[in-house]
Parts: sequence; C-alpha cells; structure tokens
Amino acid sequence: MKRFKKIIRKKPIATDEDDQLSQKITNENITEHREEVIQAGRKFKYPMAVTKNRLVAVSLMVGLVAFIILFSVVTAMLYQTKSTAPYLQKVTRVVPFPIARIGSDFVLYEDYLFEVNHYAFYYKNQQKLDLKSESGKAQMSEYKKRALEKVMNDAYVKQIAKKNNITVSDKEVDQTLAILKSQNRLGASDEEFKTTLREYWDWSVSDFKRSLKLQILNQKVLEYLDKDTSAKANDAYVKLQSGVPFDQLATQVSEDTVTKAQGGALGLVDKNNKDISPFTVDAIYKLDVGQFSKPINIGYGLEIVKNNEKSDDKVKASHIVFNFKAMNDFLNPIKEQNKARLYIKN
Repeated sequence: MKRFKKIIRKKPIATDEDDQLSQKITNENITEHREEVIQAGRKFKYPMAVTKNRLVAVSLMVGLVAFIILFSVVTAMLYQTKSTAPYLQKVTRVVPFPIARIGSDFVLYEDYLFEVNHYAFYYKNQQKLDLKSESGKAQMSEYKKRALEKVMNDAYVKQIAKKNNITVSDKEVDQTLAILKSQNRLGASDEEFKTTLREYWDWSVSDFKRSLKLQILNQKVLEYLDKDTSAKANDAYVKLQSGVPFDQLATQVSEDTVTKAQGGALGLVDKNNKDISPFTVDAIYKLDVGQFSKPINIGYGLEIVKNNEKSDDKVKASHIVFNFKAMNDFLNPIKEQNKARLYIKN
C-alpha cells in the first residue's frame, strides 16, 4: 500500500513540449510564439486551398460540358429540325447563330425568328389558327419562306446602306413614332399601344421600334436606288417653284391614277385620316395655306403635297405622287452578283 502511494505521489516526467508550454509569453518571445502559431495554421491552409482549386476546376468542367450539350441541342433544333420555338429566339439573342452568309457578313438566325414568331403569335391568338392542323402547318410553311426572303432582303439592304453611309438614328425612329401617335394610329394612349403590341404580336415597344427602324432604312435605301423617281420628283418641285400651277402639273406628271385627273385633289383631310400615309398628313398640317412641300418619302414613293385651304381642323389638300419601283428590281441583280449561302433549306 505504501508503495502504491509512492507511485501516485511521484511527479510525472516532464517532456520538452510541457517545458515549452510552461514557458511564459513575454514581450521578448511573443514574436517567436506568433510564428509558431502561424506555422501550425499553414498545415491546414494549404489542403483547403487545394480543395477549393479542385472545386473550381470541377465546376468549370461541369459548366463547359453543360454548355456543349446545350449548344449541340440548340444547333440540332435550328439547323436540322428547323424549330422556331419562341425560347430559341431568346437563346439566339445571346448566342449569334447565323442563318445565312452574304459575302463576309452573317445573317442572324434571331432576325428570322423575330419575323416568324410574331406572325405565329398573331394567327394563333387573334385568328385562332391551329398551327398544328394541316392548314395551319401549310400557312406557317408559306410564311416561313416569306420571312426568310424578307430577312435576306433586309440583309442586302443593310449592306447597301452601310456602303453608302445611309443610317437611321434613334431620333428619327422616335419622330416617326410621335407622328403615328399624334394621328391616333397606335391607340388612344401609351398603355393601349403597349397592350395592343403585346396581345397582337407579343412585342414590346423596343420590338416595335426595331421593326420601324428597319422599315425606315428600307425606305431610305429604296429612294437612293431609284434615282429615276428621285429625279422626276425633284424636277416637279423645281417647276412648282418656277410658278407652274400645282393642279396643272399634277394632271401632267402625277402617278396616282385616282387623283391625277382631278389635279391631284385629295379633298378634305383630317389628322385621323387613315386612308393616306401618316407622312402625308403630317406634311400637310405643317404647311400654311397656299404652300407646297418638298418631295417627301412616304414609303412607296415620293410625294409633293399642297395646303389649299383650311376649314376648322381639316385641310383641303392636293398631291403629286411618283411611285418607287419594286425593291426586288434593284436587289435581284445584286443577289446574282453576290449570292448568299443559306444554312437551312427554304
């Protein structure tokens, strides 16, 4: 028993680590202790850093594989099955898949889907056309051909515009939009306008402006290409300035077969008249009585208008019209010289 007590009372043998721990931390050795702690922490830091790097690498690899799979699926849907599903338009807005190539310029698939989908939306929701029926499929097939032709024509127009420094500014688009709104051609209010765009075409205001901008560009390019019509309109304007009576000249040179015999008389025009071009109405209301305008581009031709008389909020007006040739008359020779390469079969 005594021996057992001696064993219990015996002091434990001190180790080097115990001696180190028993040392007091003083101002003289605090730096040394700090380095020891940091060194011990580094043993855990480096394995964690390696693990994080591996996680990043794995995540990147998974993301890359997912992108490749998605890219392959979308490519097959666009070029093999030629799907025009609306969500594909969203994808092609992010990834610029081409539908054709003209020279060094690519024609974007999204431009084609933009045309097809607003048409499909209108006929499905407003005309209640079953797009899966035989008649629906036939109609969509025909429209897809027309949409592709339009997109290709627009691509050639853009090339011509770029080559000849023909542009359309956002200000011009806004001004045209303001003209349409002032004549109540887009609904009674902005909210009604937005609702109409959404319910009829599944468009936003930005989508409408995009379409309008392209329309204005086509008008400008057509005027540039049709030099004969421009020359005739300018010649008529010079004659009017020299004193030739408006009605007399209209009878002689106007290409509007309906009003030509009446000296170009349009009758009474009000701001909400939708039977004539909005640009015609806008020009008429900017003139004082007795004044005539310079040639204005109304889309299908060049027009000179005259304010003959004002009656309350209406204007008695006349016009002289020079019709443009068809755009294809100018584009077809260009298409022959610079043929496009289509990536889908029409």
